[in-house]
Amino acid sequence: MSSSYRDLKVWQKSIDLTEEIYRLTSSFPTSEVYGLTSQMRRAAVSIASNIAEGWGRRSRKEYGRFVQVAQGSNDELQTQLVIAGRLGYCKADELNGADAQCDEIGKMLTGLYRFLQTPRRKSLAPST
Repeated sequence: MSSSYRDLKVWQKSIDLTEEIYRLTSSFPTSEVYGLTSQMRRAAVSIASNIAEGWGRRSRKEYGRFVQVAQGSNDELQTQLVIAGRLGYCKADELNGADAQCDEIGKMLTGLYRFLQTPRRKSLAPST
């Protein structure tokens, strides 16, 4: 396992996604500042935050739970991207780019969760 959550590609990509969501939502109508803009930003921030918080728990079981929460936030964000598109708040290529990032992160989170569910192998070194 990595020495820090910051070493994880999924955490790094979720930080990139958060930057993208902040840029994307900056052009949303001001009437959405407490609505969809805020929801999307919080969901994006939640992905990386839950990866980090789970790491800090130092328990595979708890870490897995936080990875599931991050996955839920990722799914929430993808739903909000659909809504933003239907409302015409941003261009299709911008939405598609962010949605593709979400897809990639979702796959990575699934892989991380599966890894955390796999029992650790016992050392084969003889005990002395």
